[in-house]
Amino acid sequence: MRKEAGAAPDDGLAGSLLREVAAEPGRLPEALASFALRHLGPGAGGAVERLRAAHPDADAAALRSLIVARGRRRVTAEGAFVGGPFILFIPFAFCGALLSQVRTILELAAAEGRDTTDPERAAELLVLQGVYDDTVTARAALSVTPDDTGRPGRRGLGRWAALWYLVMRMARLLGLMTPDSGTARWFVRVAQYALVIGVFLVGLVAPLVWLPYLAVSYWKATTRLMDRATLFYVGAVDLRVPRAVRVDPAMGVAMLRAAGSLIVPAIAVFVVVVADLRIAGGRWPALGIVLTSSCLITGGWWVWRRRKRRRKPEPTP
Repeated sequence: MRKEAGAAPDDGLAGSLLREVAAEPGRLPEALASFALRHLGPGAGGAVERLRAAHPDADAAALRSLIVARGRRRVTAEGAFVGGPFILFIPFAFCGALLSQVRTILELAAAEGRDTTDPERAAELLVLQGVYDDTVTARAALSVTPDDTGRPGRRGLGRWAALWYLVMRMARLLGLMTPDSGTARWFVRVAQYALVIGVFLVGLVAPLVWLPYLAVSYWKATTRLMDRATLFYVGAVDLRVPRAVRVDPAMGVAMLRAAGSLIVPAIAVFVVVVADLRIAGGRWPALGIVLTSSCLITGGWWVWRRRKRRRKPEPTP
């Protein structure tokens, strides 16, 4: 059984990245760039060669379009399937999406004949992600040891504060908290934060609402990032790559699952209200227990299905 070249980074790689960046959340971008260069750089060139062999008639522009389209599907799949029903899974899912984005950038560099194991690629990743303005500054940041940064690490923050800090940095690095336009007014940013908070609150009751939200957000953010990468390596953006969000099968299934997760708590609340169920003489405790239970049941079922599917042996070609 051999993993497909275009598959997203496996759970083990995402977990390793999460453990590494959790130890020093203040150095998330630098840790990601170094980690990706070590683990993804050596295979990026081979992946491009296999893609070129599978499409012998594709010219340079067509090959870049294939790389971007495939990479964006990988990242979107992270949002549609790996996002997880519980908020505690979000950091893990963000690591998987970040690795998928970075892998696609490395493949674009490989398509242009650049060595994907060269430390310069790590500096370029930081520039493309908007962390630094130039590769000279990025190289200097990569050479600094964690103890010399002065940035807050896990020890400087409380455990939950450090987790929140890390998740917000991941969201910004992924482009999920970045407006479509650099000139967007302050109320656009406020609306984006309000949307994230709203999805989070609804997700406490119907956890699978995260799936389509992350899928759409990843699609838009990855499109912007790949445009910057193509402009950086080629000097022009390939307009043949579609930029509008499309409802592909992965996103469609995610939306159906999200709708299904809303039905379960709605039915539970309806039963409590109609049957006038009360605990300790009040209806609110009963509603709280029912909503919490429906969240755990729906999310637990999703996790069980996903793990069962992953353990099922794939057919050997």
